[in-house]
Amino acid sequence: MLVAVISDTHMAAGGRRRLPERCVELIRGADLVVHAGDIMSLEALAELEAVGPPVRAITGNMDGWELRDRLPAETELELEGVRLAMIHDAGPAAGRLARMRRHFPDADAVVFGHSHIPLHERDGGFQIFNPGSPTERRRAPHHSMGVARIDGDAIEFELVQLG
Repeated sequence: MLVAVISDTHMAAGGRRRLPERCVELIRGADLVVHAGDIMSLEALAELEAVGPPVRAITGNMDGWELRDRLPAETELELEGVRLAMIHDAGPAAGRLARMRRHFPDADAVVFGHSHIPLHERDGGFQIFNPGSPTERRRAPHHSMGVARIDGDAIEFELVQLG
C-alpha cells in the first residue's frame, strides 16, 4: 500500500495557493492520502479529494469550524496490519517521540505537522514523521511531503522534496 503524507497545506478558500504538480502526481499514484491538519477550508479539502485516492484528514490549529465539524482533531487508522496515528501538533521537540508513544500506545507510527519542518525519528518499531509542507515551507529548506509504503506489518516513510 502506498500512502501520500501531507500536512499544513494552508489553502484558504479563494486563495491562490495550490499543491505543486509533483505533489499532485504523487497523490494520484497513492492508494490513500493522509493530511495532518491545517487544510484551511472545505474547498481545499474538496480539491484534495478530487485528485482521486481516498483522503483521511484531521484538523489543525488554523482550520475553521466548518472543518472542525467534519474532521477529528486526531485519529488512528488500521492500514493493512499497521496502526497509523495522526495529530497536528505533537508538542515541543524535547521528549516528542516518547510523548507520542505514550499518547498513542497502540500505534506503530504517528504522522504530525504544525512546525512545517520535516522530521523522521524512530525508536525500535515505533516512528514519528512530519512531512513538512508542500505549499508553505517557512523555516524549512524546501517544500516537502512524504510517502509511506506499507508492506505486511511494516511501514517505511520517505521524505520527498518538492521543487
